[in-house]
Amino acid sequence: MSTAQEDKAKLPVPKNLLFIEHDVPSSTAASASTTPTDPSVADPLAAVGAGIPPPLPQTNGATSPPVANLAQRVGKLGLKETKLPDVHAEPHEYYGGAEVWTRARTFSNSGVAGTTKRRPAEMGGEKISRNRRLSHVDEITASAPRRFLIDVEETMRVVLEQEDTDRNFQISIYDSGPKLLSLGTASSNAHKAFDIRGTYMLSNLLQELALARDYGRKRIVLDEARLAENPVDRLSRMIKNSFWNALTRRIDAEGLEVACADPKNRSQHTKARIYIPHGEEEMAEHYRQIGREKPNLNLTVDILPEKCDDPAFVKSLNDKPGILALAMDKKVDKDGKVKLEALPFIVPGARFNEKYGWDSYFMALGLLVDGKIDIAKSIVEHCIFEIKHYNKVLNGNRSYYLARSQPPFLTDLALQIYNQLDRSQKEENKSWLKRVIQAAIKEYHSYWMSTPSLDPASGLSRYRPVGLGIPPETEATHFTHILQPYAQKLGISVNEYIDGYNNLTIAEPELDEYFLHDRGVRESGHDTSYRLDRKCGDLGTVDLNSLLYKYEFDIASAIDVAFDGEMDLEEEFPLSPWPITVEAFAEGAPRQSSTATIQTSKHWFERAARRKDVMDELCWNDGYGMYFDYDTKAKKQARYESVTALWPLWAGCASETQALKLVRHALPKFEVAGGLVSGTEESRGIISLDRPNRQWDYPYAWPPHQIMAWVGLERYGFVDDAARLAYRWIYMMTLSFVDFNGIVPEKFDAVELSHMVDAEYGNQGTEFKYVPREGFGWMNSAYQIGLQCLSTGMRRAVANCVPPWVFFNLSAPDFSSARKRRAEREAREAEAAASGHGGAPKLEVHHDPPSLEEAVARLKLELGQSQ
Repeated sequence: MSTAQEDKAKLPVPKNLLFIEHDVPSSTAASASTTPTDPSVADPLAAVGAGIPPPLPQTNGATSPPVANLAQRVGKLGLKETKLPDVHAEPHEYYGGAEVWTRARTFSNSGVAGTTKRRPAEMGGEKISRNRRLSHVDEITASAPRRFLIDVEETMRVVLEQEDTDRNFQISIYDSGPKLLSLGTASSNAHKAFDIRGTYMLSNLLQELALARDYGRKRIVLDEARLAENPVDRLSRMIKNSFWNALTRRIDAEGLEVACADPKNRSQHTKARIYIPHGEEEMAEHYRQIGREKPNLNLTVDILPEKCDDPAFVKSLNDKPGILALAMDKKVDKDGKVKLEALPFIVPGARFNEKYGWDSYFMALGLLVDGKIDIAKSIVEHCIFEIKHYNKVLNGNRSYYLARSQPPFLTDLALQIYNQLDRSQKEENKSWLKRVIQAAIKEYHSYWMSTPSLDPASGLSRYRPVGLGIPPETEATHFTHILQPYAQKLGISVNEYIDGYNNLTIAEPELDEYFLHDRGVRESGHDTSYRLDRKCGDLGTVDLNSLLYKYEFDIASAIDVAFDGEMDLEEEFPLSPWPITVEAFAEGAPRQSSTATIQTSKHWFERAARRKDVMDELCWNDGYGMYFDYDTKAKKQARYESVTALWPLWAGCASETQALKLVRHALPKFEVAGGLVSGTEESRGIISLDRPNRQWDYPYAWPPHQIMAWVGLERYGFVDDAARLAYRWIYMMTLSFVDFNGIVPEKFDAVELSHMVDAEYGNQGTEFKYVPREGFGWMNSAYQIGLQCLSTGMRRAVANCVPPWVFFNLSAPDFSSARKRRAEREAREAEAAASGHGGAPKLEVHHDPPSLEEAVARLKLELGQSQ
């Protein structure tokens, strides 16, 4: 064992990290539908599975339904009594099966109470039979679970007309309706009504009606417990059983049309096009055959050259963009023929309809939490395929992404999956792991440790991808403010200037430099941020070098534990020189071949130790107690305070002393009401019309930063800090889910606890009608992973929307913007009420406590009135 490994601080094993442990027996426990809590403590949510409705959020105005009993969940299918679907069954089971009704269930008075004065003669074209008398077996006891008899279309019409006052097909706290609807109960054949109150229950009602309509249901009997479901349990269930399915893609005959669709494509040619790697003729013929069998696809199949990431070639594809082929498996069909089968992958959602590099890592973590190991494993197979044919894990599998990558996470994902594989298949698992490690080594040497990514003088790697022209995937006006002065100088329009610059008829070195850094920003995943603006390609960032340290340490650990300290490489490629010197990386300097060099754990531990030393020397600032990016051009630290300073905790390259300083000095700079912001307000600087906000700066917060911090803090034993941060994030997500029709966005303003982000292109995942279908990829994962960090008491509290400052007895934040928006909203509600539209203004629509000044003023007022 190398000295580097022996000197590494002994760290506690965090509960959400996985390591290579061959002697650990495989688990036989089924994956939980929601994130498991402490097994030694009774889970208050476990009762939900038995039909017992969970507590409601305190803010939605609804009351808890009666306790249900599984024994009562029976009904009739024709004359045969059968079991009803579970209260919280998935829509395909709850609405998609044959109509099953309880003994009292008829549909004579179904609908919204008070909307009709007499019983209709028919509904949906069907005649309504007479009501019968209730018998002793009907649902008339107070303890029976409440169910509603509902006409789907009519009830949806009334809900939208009455409650959706902003006409966006969602029910939120910003709607000024009365937040009250009476529904007829099934037990009384809709003669008796019960009030549904509050944003949460009404938005859930709208969602359930939309789902019922999806399955062609004209009328339903709906369990009240479905409307009052514990929001934590509901969101976690939707993520696991619905959202992941909606985000799954396959590039096969059935999925090609969906997978090829590209909302970012603004070129003249928008027809379906797929690019096949050089040498994959069998795959090319497979897709040609699909094109022949489905001529309506109008599919074009093109073969890429062997060197497919040449900048000039990649630019030539901008006028005919297409999707890049991914990994396929060979299957034997029922006739004994071997056929290619596309492997699934997960897309982020909204306008991002392709496989992305670092998004896939974080989404795969969520898939592992939800027991979907096969899809996570397929994602790794796609990464191996991309490295083999495209020389890197791509930014995304579109033609315009061929020349750049994204933050590297492959080794960590591989080891996490490896630890969840069936341990009885030891040799098969080792063979799979070897393929992944070999691919990671190739990517490491061929891309991240080669120029221009590597700066040989410092030994640090940078986000500095090659490329030509203007990135075509950006919004149409994204670069207008940059290009306008250059176009005016030549007396032409911006569009004319874009054409000339891309065609190389206009040369502008300043723009060449600008777009070099812009491509780097996009490769970093942090597009965009003032931290990286106009200098990204020169920065040896803390985040990238932490990830590469993790690559080196993971490769060393895998070779050491799984392959007895040595491993050979099967694919031939030049290795990056070691040790790192400027002379060794000079053009024409000799390189060793991969197939001629045995990979040893000792060598990779040395690489990891060297990178840690360089980061300590160039990136660590002991006075500030945090890491900073290193400017390889200016040869000094860039003093932008970024939350990526915490990434060395995730990678394990910080010493225990450094970790303690990070928690004491750096962490408080980024912790706000909803978790961790991307950077400090001071570092971001003043925002104005000429200097607009960037989405990866203060006050915005993103799932990757939260997950990395939770894992890193737990790794070094700061479990309480990880739990507190996770609670903040889960609270913010749950609050938005409850208050805004089940919304799960791409990012948050964590200072104001708001998904209403106006930076750059706004927020993805917020535009849907009636019911959220997919959430947003890594936000889904953050919820499932974050729940693992919470205790049973924390889960109970966050399900009731208890603010973190209340739960942890912290100072309440000042929601200045939220107060302004709330005042505007209350003014609209008052105006609506005065004009006879909507209900009375709500007294309180947010959950933050009064400020100290407000509390003192109220107390004085109360004391004055009592005297």
